[in-house]
Amino acid sequence: MTGALWGLFFEGLWITIQLMVYSAALAAAVAFGIGLSRTSRFWIVRFLSGVYVEFFRGTSALVLMFWLFFALPLLGWQLVGIWAGTLALGLSYGAYGSEIVRGAVQAVAPAQREAAVALSFTPWQRLTKVILPQAVPEMMPPFNNLLIELLKGTALASLLSIGELTFQAKLARLSTGQSAQIYGIILVLYFLVAFVLTRIMRVLERRAKASIGRAVPRGEGWFSRKLPVEQQGPEALATGGKP
Repeated sequence: MTGALWGLFFEGLWITIQLMVYSAALAAAVAFGIGLSRTSRFWIVRFLSGVYVEFFRGTSALVLMFWLFFALPLLGWQLVGIWAGTLALGLSYGAYGSEIVRGAVQAVAPAQREAAVALSFTPWQRLTKVILPQAVPEMMPPFNNLLIELLKGTALASLLSIGELTFQAKLARLSTGQSAQIYGIILVLYFLVAFVLTRIMRVLERRAKASIGRAVPRGEGWFSRKLPVEQQGPEALATGGKP
């Protein structure tokens, strides 16, 4: 492997990360907007948001990407490849994320909502001060999985000739003929990015739970140091740290 090929890979990795970040930002906005709309007290809002979810969950992100890139110009709008990919991935994965938001919001105990009403909180105050602080920690693990799926989904953009990681690997394979070595390296690079994202999301999950008094023991997860028994609480002391 020459230095030029490694430069090709890292250039593709950088574009992959950009595409993932842009798509994740759009997907997060869609997920919270549609997910909260699914819990609205107005039936028309619930109906329209439900139609959005069913449509984008039931269509292919790849076909949507093709439509935005190849068919939309026929209607007078031309999108650059990376923005067509961002829009397709963001809208599709946002539909999946909206169900995560809806489920987490509806899982908040009704007593919490009733207490907020008793304190004369406005609907916005109930949402931002009571419901979301308790719902967001429950969203983090499924959002982590969805973000990893989104990372892998960026490979679809290679079919639009966007110079992301998979497209650069294809160019390197055509120039060298070393399929096993090149695609093996690409697999490792995807894994490393996914592993870093997982660690970041777990840190965010711990902080979100700690903010509402539900700290997660640091002994959970890969490559994590288990807390000493004396720091695990009275139950662990009674059982000697055994489950």
